Amino acid sequence: MFDHRGARGRPRTAAEKWTAFKKSPFFPAVVLVFIVAAAAGLFAGSYTYTMANPTPRQIPTAVVGHRHAPQEKAFVLGMEKALNAPLRLTGYATYGEARRAVDEQQEFAVLRARGKGVELDVSGASGATVAQLLAESGVKVGRATGVDVRVQDIKPLQKGDPRGLALFYISLAAVIVGFVGAIQLSVHARALDPAERIAFILVYALLGAFAIAAVVDWWLGALRLPFVESWLILALTMFTSGMVFSMFNTLMGRWAMIPTWGLMVLLGNPSSGGAVSWPLLPSALGHIGRWLPPGASVNAQHTAVYFGGHQHAFPFLVLAGWSVLSCTVFWGWRHRHPGGREVTPAHAAAG
Repeated sequence: MFDHRGARGRPRTAAEKWTAFKKSPFFPAVVLVFIVAAAAGLFAGSYTYTMANPTPRQIPTAVVGHRHAPQEKAFVLGMEKALNAPLRLTGYATYGEARRAVDEQQEFAVLRARGKGVELDVSGASGATVAQLLAESGVKVGRATGVDVRVQDIKPLQKGDPRGLALFYISLAAVIVGFVGAIQLSVHARALDPAERIAFILVYALLGAFAIAAVVDWWLGALRLPFVESWLILALTMFTSGMVFSMFNTLMGRWAMIPTWGLMVLLGNPSSGGAVSWPLLPSALGHIGRWLPPGASVNAQHTAVYFGGHQHAFPFLVLAGWSVLSCTVFWGWRHRHPGGREVTPAHAAAG
């Protein structure tokens, strides 16, 4: 309880009561009550906004040969009307070139004329939500326009992951456990020096990522992973996430969880393209997500599992960039970090 009397037994002024309240443990507790309430609403809102009703904006589609066939034109117009969004059509001279563009993840489907009908090749591995939407809409549009439509999945998902969510879940685990581990180090191993803190984050990232990959592949058999590559992607993700929290902990002290949660969970995970493919996300989120650690992790993992031999450097550069930035800020302002061992007079004299 607060002492409401002044130094000479007089009642405290409002200013004195406010000063005493700010110095008490009740002040951060009250602040946390409102922060947690706001975070709960924002968390539900961010995921509902991006995932509850995904809407197509532009769907990159490869078109083989010339786009003058009347049935092809009728089908494209019908699809755009059904989707209430344009297909971003790109012409390719041969089917092989179009398939290569799908493997490079530049296109999500291949369209070509076939007799009096059309063939629509979707790629479940490119994005399960997009492939499902295109396949269902293609059949309906074919019936409505009288165009014979043949739909096939040229890059299906693995049997243990029919909805394409397993990669999102393992990346989500790496992101959340990554910064939760750093939080626990700051609580239970507060005396670690900066170099020791970085080393321990690296160690638990390597072990934690190995555990995630081993459980999903070897134990559950949900995914057949290119084990070493997937393991290292998850480890880099966990390390990056842990260092992002350490960076904010250096800059903001005990409130570091707020920007970490906002960046990695509220913004990063919904916009990662893991649960909902980027053509179905709001356009701004679709672009921003690729520059954040969760999106980069999902992209790298997705390519490693389903498009081996077509890996891109960009997601690794994004993860490495966030790691370097976080480590640099943490190391440059390490004197502000709330952890570390105090230097005793004896140690100072010995130094």
